[in-house]
Amino acid sequence: MRSYQNNPQLNAQRALVRSTDESVSQALSGYRPKVAVTASGGEQYTDTNTTSAGQPTSILRREYHGINAPRSAGLTVTQTLFNGQQTANKTRAAESQVSGAREALRLLEQTVLLSGATIYMDDLRDAAIVEVQRSNVRVLEQTLKQTRDRFGVGQVTRTDVAQSEAQLAAGQTQLLAAEATLTTTEANFRRIIGSEPQALAPGSPVDRFLPGSLRAAVDLSLIENPNVTAAMFGIDVNYLQVKVNEGALLPTVSLQASVQQSYESTLTTFRSFGASAAAQLSVPVFQGGAEYSLIRQSKENLAQQRLVLEQTRDQTRANTVTAWGQLVAGKAQVASAQAQVDASEIALTGVRREATVGQRTTLDVLNAQQALVNARVALVTAQHDRVVASYAVLNAVGRLSPQVLNLPTSVYDPSVHYHQVRDSWVGVRTPDGR
Repeated sequence: MRSYQNNPQLNAQRALVRSTDESVSQALSGYRPKVAVTASGGEQYTDTNTTSAGQPTSILRREYHGINAPRSAGLTVTQTLFNGQQTANKTRAAESQVSGAREALRLLEQTVLLSGATIYMDDLRDAAIVEVQRSNVRVLEQTLKQTRDRFGVGQVTRTDVAQSEAQLAAGQTQLLAAEATLTTTEANFRRIIGSEPQALAPGSPVDRFLPGSLRAAVDLSLIENPNVTAAMFGIDVNYLQVKVNEGALLPTVSLQASVQQSYESTLTTFRSFGASAAAQLSVPVFQGGAEYSLIRQSKENLAQQRLVLEQTRDQTRANTVTAWGQLVAGKAQVASAQAQVDASEIALTGVRREATVGQRTTLDVLNAQQALVNARVALVTAQHDRVVASYAVLNAVGRLSPQVLNLPTSVYDPSVHYHQVRDSWVGVRTPDGR
């Protein structure tokens, strides 16, 4: 839960999605008018000598010279009426890019949640192994004391004492190694979760959220896995880019209206006002061939993206089958490890009783004790692997999310920012006030 809210990599990806949202507003600007205001002012010197016909036999000469201060202000509005559907296709392509960015965010969210669940179970496993090893050391210390007492009354030999001492030293080494592993896990817990591991509740599998069969899991992963959906949106983007490039071959129609007010534009004109409105048609005939190359290039990009989708589906199918197989194996390993623990406990009890009547040696008891420790460690590890495998399957099918897990946390909704900026015409502040 904390990792979902505070993970810096996840927050960076959310910022990237918000940045991608702006591409839709930029594409929609093609539908909107463009307004420009111009103004000028200054001084100019004019020295003009003109001639004109006067009477049939005379020519009039006039001279104009002097300094004036021309000033003008104008407003021009341009509206594109048709551009080969380029604006419409750019808008749809931008929307597909936003959808693809959201799927990339969902993929990272799943990765973060899986990492959080894994490190949580790692800490539980390693803490349990430390307790198993610590309990083993206490038992071996008691066994060494009993062996020394029996050696003192001549029931066992010095060899039995040495074997107990060696086994205790080995148990202490295993305890130190387990504690070192737990320290490393706790450091990674702080890095991923963002807090110290304190009073962790036992972990449980999420089988209730999983499909009922492997076939159903594979079918669901090919629909909901964010890698697959992101690749599908990538196809949409590339297809629409082909349409955008093809639109460059079509005519462009625009409407332009302008007004201008001028003062002292010449020595003889004190004020003038003008207004105009015109429709413009531009038909591309040949632009050097670059437009045709772009169309061919975008078609190759589209073909490549379709192959990427097939590759992604194959990889997703393989990942789902692998995760499902690990889950099935994990369930069997837990049952097997539990049976091993039960049998090892019975065996240890029997060996101890037989040792008290001289039918077993001290080494037999030590070996039975180590077998029980190994069985308990194997059980803890199998329980850890079984829970993590269930999260891995949920991740593979694309359903590892706060909503599915019912996490008590606020869920980040990328559509909120999208709707805040989609139809924004002006303004430089982001919705959060920056």
